[in-house]
Amino acid sequence: MKDEPLLYVYAVVRASGTTGPPPGPPAGETLGAGVTTVAHRGLTALVEEVPAADFDEAPLRARLEDLDWLAGVARAHHRVVAAAGGHVTTVPLRLATVCRGEPGVRRLLEEGEHRLSEAIDRLTGAHEWGIKLYVDEPSAAAGAASPGGGAEPASSGRDYLRRRLGDRRARQDVDDTAARTARDLHESLARVAAETVLHPPQQARLAEGPGRNVFNAAYLVPDGRRQEFLDTVTPPEDLHAGLRVEITGPWVPYSFTRTETDAVGTASEAARTGADGGPDR
Repeated sequence: MKDEPLLYVYAVVRASGTTGPPPGPPAGETLGAGVTTVAHRGLTALVEEVPAADFDEAPLRARLEDLDWLAGVARAHHRVVAAAGGHVTTVPLRLATVCRGEPGVRRLLEEGEHRLSEAIDRLTGAHEWGIKLYVDEPSAAAGAASPGGGAEPASSGRDYLRRRLGDRRARQDVDDTAARTARDLHESLARVAAETVLHPPQQARLAEGPGRNVFNAAYLVPDGRRQEFLDTVTPPEDLHAGLRVEITGPWVPYSFTRTETDAVGTASEAARTGADGGPDR
């Protein structure tokens, strides 16, 4: 078994959905020399041989602490999954799922056969859409000045505290409005979607646009209801001042691939990924 190459497993599709080599990104945009397939019991894994220096158990454990390296792996992972997802229903696997040779891949498919088949059935004919709600942050300069040093009238301190209290109340009012907007938006969209997943709001450094992310959800939408779903999203002119909705998609349904092998959550945002501890023996 030690002589078997290490195979990175990107995703699983129905064997009947693949003919010839799998569609994939251009050379140099994956993790190895090219994506191939391993078929077993009606399922096909999209795999690629990867170097042991990076992906064997000990080096992989160390590499998972390197966020820049991990981000590169996540981007390559998403490219392969997205390319396959454009042609066939695709169940993406957890970031850094590595097997020892084709026997290891077949064992993974056999052990996960029921869960993977169920996931493919559930995801066929649907895509993931992301909806985020942002709140504009007030200017940092507004109300930030503190009373100056030296002798000042006592009223200046009271005025400063009064401004700070007013700022706090204004922010609370906006947050309350955002919470109501998010609740109403989610309830409307959930009636159109087949499934929903609520993600934690994104940290500011990961958010793609300005403002503070206060709502972050994924929706599994049947392709036949796509336009109805998009028409349900509140248009900008109907939003309360200071709120902004962002729509992303359609994506391969990362957030809805619940298997123990285990598919990961976000794509589009390479940060939605998890990691295994090393190659499957």
